[in-house]
Amino acid sequence: MSKAHPGRVRPSPNPTSLDLLRRARLGGFFRPRQLADAGLTRDQLPALVRSGSVEKIGRGLYRLADAEPTENYGLALACARVPNSIVCLLSALRVHEIGTQSPADVWLAIPHKARAPRLPEIRLRFVRFGGLAWKFGVKDTEFEGVQARITSPARTVADCFRFERLIGADTALEALRDALRHRKVTIAELSRVEQVIPSRRLRAALDMRAT
Repeated sequence: MSKAHPGRVRPSPNPTSLDLLRRARLGGFFRPRQLADAGLTRDQLPALVRSGSVEKIGRGLYRLADAEPTENYGLALACARVPNSIVCLLSALRVHEIGTQSPADVWLAIPHKARAPRLPEIRLRFVRFGGLAWKFGVKDTEFEGVQARITSPARTVADCFRFERLIGADTALEALRDALRHRKVTIAELSRVEQVIPSRRLRAALDMRAT
């Protein structure tokens, strides 16, 4: 007869679906197609949701209910719940590591005529983009496996001047100085953004640096 070893926890001989899902380390969010990596099938997913072990976040997107939130959890959740959006302004500054802003809210841009959704579990700030502002200087990215869009570093700095009344003049100037100092952007890139999406405040700030 084998002797038990005090303090040693034996793995369960029959791991549950939840055990398998945790061991797979799929990340904060996962999609049904990833269940195969955990040795599970899509047919087992509804039972996990009904038990409260897994939460359905959005269309085809799930997360473990007890998963530890990561730095980008809020961004991932916001982009999953508001898929037709663009991460911008203070949130984009943090992602690009420009300046010292650490916003409690997630800043998103949505189309002019879109309805701003209300999500009780996350704090959102919305601005409106339209025309060229919806496409120029915007790139694809992902947060925790969630597909998203975000303004580029140069576009983000330019938007700080466009929406200076919302975030403050000091924040816009800090973003400009920090982005140039750490070579996140160039004067030429900022000038190009200003030509496509005019901003008198940004133009004035760039002219001052040129004198």
